[in-house]
Amino acid sequence: MGASLRAVRALVLLAGFYLLGVILLAALVGVDFAVVTWLHGPVAFKIIIVSVVLAVPIVRGLFMLRTPKGEPPAGITVTEAQEPLLWQTVREIAQQVGTRAPDEIVLIDEVNAAVAEDAALLGLRPGTRRLYLGLPLMTGLDEMQLRAVLAHEMGHYANFDTRLTPLIARGRAQLIRTIGHFHERADKKVAKERARQEKRDEKRVAKGKGAKGVDTSGEGATYRAMAKIYMAYGNFYVRATRTTSRRQELAADLASVRVAGRDSAASALREINALDSAHDFYMSSYATLGVGAGLLPRPGEVFGGLRKLLDARAEDLDDLRRELSTEPASPYDSHPPLAERVARIEALPDDGRGGQSARPALELLSDAGAALAALEQVVLTPEALALKRVDWEDLVHESMTQYVGQGAEEIREAFAAEGAGPGLPALLDAVDADPAVLWRIADRFPKSQEAAAATGRTAREFARPVVRRALNQLVTVELTGRGAARWQLSWSDSASLCYPADGFEEQLWLALDAAVADLPDTEPLRKLVLAP
Repeated sequence: MGASLRAVRALVLLAGFYLLGVILLAALVGVDFAVVTWLHGPVAFKIIIVSVVLAVPIVRGLFMLRTPKGEPPAGITVTEAQEPLLWQTVREIAQQVGTRAPDEIVLIDEVNAAVAEDAALLGLRPGTRRLYLGLPLMTGLDEMQLRAVLAHEMGHYANFDTRLTPLIARGRAQLIRTIGHFHERADKKVAKERARQEKRDEKRVAKGKGAKGVDTSGEGATYRAMAKIYMAYGNFYVRATRTTSRRQELAADLASVRVAGRDSAASALREINALDSAHDFYMSSYATLGVGAGLLPRPGEVFGGLRKLLDARAEDLDDLRRELSTEPASPYDSHPPLAERVARIEALPDDGRGGQSARPALELLSDAGAALAALEQVVLTPEALALKRVDWEDLVHESMTQYVGQGAEEIREAFAAEGAGPGLPALLDAVDADPAVLWRIADRFPKSQEAAAATGRTAREFARPVVRRALNQLVTVELTGRGAARWQLSWSDSASLCYPADGFEEQLWLALDAAVADLPDTEPLRKLVLAP
């Protein structure tokens, strides 16, 4: 199907939305006419009011011809003078695919590459083309894999997909907004009726009468019925456009194979699957670890540190490369399942380009570190940019020290409530004076149902690990506060506490066991942790 025919099809589907509105308005007018003709009085007036209220969102939908444009991804636009090698690569690929190269390249902070075009006249007149290219994506790919990704995106240009996307998106947005408005109105009616009935019941109870209860089952039914009508058309619309979108993705995959080779195209998709999960984990567990402590990594490392994680967790990533989804992300996902796309590519004949050596994709940039640092200035909020910048090792230690200290506040409060003082020395003194204080403290922490029902020695066995964990947390606060222990960064595992000397951790476990024994002995813990 050519671009013109696809544009006509998209236009017809979009026109169906407006035609549906006109039909519904005509139906409401017909109902009002029949009411005026055959009915009189309050009933007729109420029906007319309801029809007018229903008509309002329909009319609004008909006049929402210009759907607000979504915000483009934040990023840095790079010129050919700034990034000559990257621009040369993109132009070469566009020529190989047989399409016009983008007019702008924008570097973004996502594991993604995407193309857009400001086309006019229903997508028939070309416009400014933009390539959005994620630096985290480049961090995880080699050059041939990146060429495969770029060829896929240029394939969308060659097939005129980018010109039609806004038209299709407009129809989806119109349907979503209209359906949402109907549901919003229905919810408001339910809430209003619920409040009225609850207030009525309060008055009845105050007068000594029984409450009638709340029943809002019939409220908002007309709005929900209208929403179902639009939802039915919406399902048809999405199914019709989804089929086209998925064919476009498969066609773009073939462009990827032609430019970069079968193996690079398939491995790029597998790599992106692994990279997407790794990036999410990295951003939540590393890049933003210190935000709560007022810290960020050094400039360029907020996104640049991802490479360290990828190198350290190669085996974990291998599993993600193999485990591809056999289902689309949603029933309306425009992309076929990833496993299907990779299988189609790998089923193609061997083109002899499987052994191509390739440099890291970031080497296409003149200065990757500078680009990563510049991206932070655009993507991060002013509040984030104002945070203190430190090395990774200091970020992990200072953040974990602060978080563990904050987590110990509840423990200190429980100890203080039993007269045990806020710190470790005061607690050990209290245990020496009254060993039962440990078990009373345990009663102040949340318990399972089984633990709450236990008595005697059984209750103590439930309490012992709780008290031991709390005591260990105070030991950690004491050691890190005095500089005797330090949290250690690990790219392959969680942060760990580095103790003062070899064998210290084993001695600590024994000392903790002694402190929470039936006959507590705090001396080993004092000598190990509190001795100068």
